Amino acid sequence: MSDISEFNKSANAGTDREHEVQLGLLEALCQAVREGRDAQSVALNLAQLRSYSEAHFASEELLMRLKSYEDYATHVEDHERMLDALRDIADDHALGKSALVAGNVENVLEFIQWHIATRDRKFADMVRSSK
Repeated sequence: MSDISEFNKSANAGTDREHEVQLGLLEALCQAVREGRDAQSVALNLAQLRSYSEAHFASEELLMRLKSYEDYATHVEDHERMLDALRDIADDHALGKSALVAGNVENVLEFIQWHIATRDRKFADMVRSSK
């Protein structure tokens, strides 16, 4: 998580907090799956993560539009990819496919960590340099 910590040191405070909450929700979901918690508990963690991620991405995308960010489309594709993955995980969970859920949740965690350390960092750098 050092890349994320470095990003958080250099990005704006609001985005920092949003990333921390999002990662916390994702890590809580991973933990619930690893521990084999009951289906309702996992579903609740998943629903919270999906709702929060949708709101965070909408806010981030609005800021990108306001700043006329040149990599907007690529960045949004990452957001859509993550939301699609979360929908697929929810579908697998609803069907009782626990083995698929565990692996897919870990993949989403790796992906969002990469996204924050690369795409979000690039956007934050652009925002800072345009002030």
